[in-house]
Amino acid sequence: MGALRRGLGVAAILGAAAVATAQQPPPQQQQAQAQPTMHKLVTPSELVWGDGPPSLPPGVKMAVLYGDPGKQGLFVIRLKMPANFKIPAHWHPTDENVNVISGAFMMGMADKLDPAKAKELPPGGFATMPAKTNHFAIAKKETIVQVTAMGPFAITYVNPEDDPRKTAAATPTTPKK
Repeated sequence: MGALRRGLGVAAILGAAAVATAQQPPPQQQQAQAQPTMHKLVTPSELVWGDGPPSLPPGVKMAVLYGDPGKQGLFVIRLKMPANFKIPAHWHPTDENVNVISGAFMMGMADKLDPAKAKELPPGGFATMPAKTNHFAIAKKETIVQVTAMGPFAITYVNPEDDPRKTAAATPTTPKK
């Protein structure tokens, strides 16, 4: 009788372990699922700045705070623009939310860049653009903005000639000797 009880007890423990193991995702998936719920505390001095994407005019720097702007899902980035930086009229396939962190940032809703149609947003200012809304931006002095949107990040310029990717593609390269 004691051996039978021990055998049933072992079987129950193994069965429970099998059920618990079957409900657990693989370790890689567990880690990926844990990422969004982990705390991430970053001071401004800890941001890692790199060149902005080729879809934005040269000179912009970008730091990724959350997510991956190249993939589907929520992302948060910061853009650092030099003085007199301009982003010609464009639109995005998803809603875009912009918080001004520092500097002097101007935005306008129009089919072409027109400073007379822009509104200056000081630090603390906020703008939201629904998907496919034509807008432009101007940084009067060095400016940092935070952009929150759903990826993947995409930008379509109202005037295709304003797209810096076309300029970069059209620039011939000199072969090295």
